Amino acid sequence: MNNDYLLKTALLVAILILLPITACTASNGPDTNRRQGPPPEAVSACEGKQAGDSVEFAGRGGETLEATCKEINGQLAAVPAGGPPEGNRN
Repeated sequence: MNNDYLLKTALLVAILILLPITACTASNGPDTNRRQGPPPEAVSACEGKQAGDSVEFAGRGGETLEATCKEINGQLAAVPAGGPPEGNRN
């Protein structure tokens, strides 16, 4: 066999191995599973309220959370004490 044939075969095999890996990486990047915006419970807790109002709502574990209504991405949502810093909200 000549070297040109072996080189082309090796490149084809490498492409066939790497193609599925890169496709999976692109679809499962770090932000794929990240929730966008506040949870629905936090939004509904502030319905009919104004920014700065205190509210309580049930957290994911069923616990009662004390929170303050704040505007996040153009919508009012309850932000529990100790919630994410201002710069980390999406």
